[in-house]
Amino acid sequence: MDLLSQLETILESDPLIDEVGLIHSSQFVTLNKEVGEFGNSSVDDAFRPTDTKFWNRDHKLGISTEVVLPLCKAAKSAFMDAMKQYKMLSNLSDDKHEDENIVYGSSSSCQYFEHEVMKHSRALLLLSCDFGTAWNARKLLVLKKPQLSVFTDELLLSALVLSYSPKSEQAWSHRRWVIKMIAEKYLNLQQIVAKESGLVEKIAERSKMNYRAWNHRCWLVSYMTREQMLHELKRSKDWAGLHVADNSCFHYRRRLILRILENKPNKQGDNFSYDVENYQVMKEELELNEVLIKRYIGREALWLHRRYLSLCWIRHLTTMCGISYHSEQKTNMDNEINIFFDKEFCLLDSCLMIQDTEFEDFEAQAMCSAIYFVWLIKKIPQFRKVEMHEKLKVGNLKNILHKTCSERSFLRDLLEER
Repeated sequence: MDLLSQLETILESDPLIDEVGLIHSSQFVTLNKEVGEFGNSSVDDAFRPTDTKFWNRDHKLGISTEVVLPLCKAAKSAFMDAMKQYKMLSNLSDDKHEDENIVYGSSSSCQYFEHEVMKHSRALLLLSCDFGTAWNARKLLVLKKPQLSVFTDELLLSALVLSYSPKSEQAWSHRRWVIKMIAEKYLNLQQIVAKESGLVEKIAERSKMNYRAWNHRCWLVSYMTREQMLHELKRSKDWAGLHVADNSCFHYRRRLILRILENKPNKQGDNFSYDVENYQVMKEELELNEVLIKRYIGREALWLHRRYLSLCWIRHLTTMCGISYHSEQKTNMDNEINIFFDKEFCLLDSCLMIQDTEFEDFEAQAMCSAIYFVWLIKKIPQFRKVEMHEKLKVGNLKNILHKTCSERSFLRDLLEER
């Protein structure tokens, strides 16, 4: 309990702590030496880290691994006791038949135990982040005082928990709940969304393959403005190029593109500018995907991403061609569709060639491109399929496809049906 008191004192004295971690006892000596060498001499010695249980400097908190278990037990016991007292006094305050003096006394005591529950639950969640009862208790008390400052404190706490446990489902869920509550009571969410995107990006960089972080980022898209979505596409471009095995990033980009295409202008006259912008977004994403496919051979995730992009592109061009009343614009859309298919044939031609049989990547590339082509045939309009078969004959691609699909009977059957 003394250790718990020390920890809670540190958390209350430094509310700006933004990172917490577990430290082995041998590391405290090194940290103290670094503080002695690089620390500010004007800092009072009383605040210099000399303890071997906790380390707190520059809004960073370190907890010794030796005290984690006893601390967790003490925090859980203190939290459960405070919660029990709070529930008992809360029930007593709700009983209207009690004496007014008793009700008043129980009400003031109830506020005291509210503070105790929040204090102990914060310490407990930093030690055991998936303790759902503590998260639910905080929600219960936050709803009694739904103020922006209270919600901000909850965002800070969840961010602190995620600094050492970036894959905590409970922390991410609590964070989404807080944002939803803010969205219901406060209209301007643009600043919060911008900060959230930055936070999630930092967590994703520290924790690779973090599906929960990317899932949270996808959820944020529904609260973004069009400008923010376009910015996020540019922001995540480098990550997509460096982490092609992380399909979560491409899922996030698909989510952004879908919302951008669905986004309707406020004014009727803005339709044309939105269409031009959407056209450019899709074109740039297709070009990026083609570059990555040729750079990283045999990556199925890239081909799956291209399926989605191609489907959106075909639907967009077909819709534009259908709603156009000008023959010139229809002709331009037809030309764009033809250009798109010509580029897909060129991509197919370059990927079907197995350059080195010693490496399976080239075979995987050829198989993925063949599967993509069979899928593409099923998605194009019926009147264009004859034209595609003619192009296949000219480029001798049909024989290459048959050779590639020789071991995959379902692909060969599909190809023969065309």
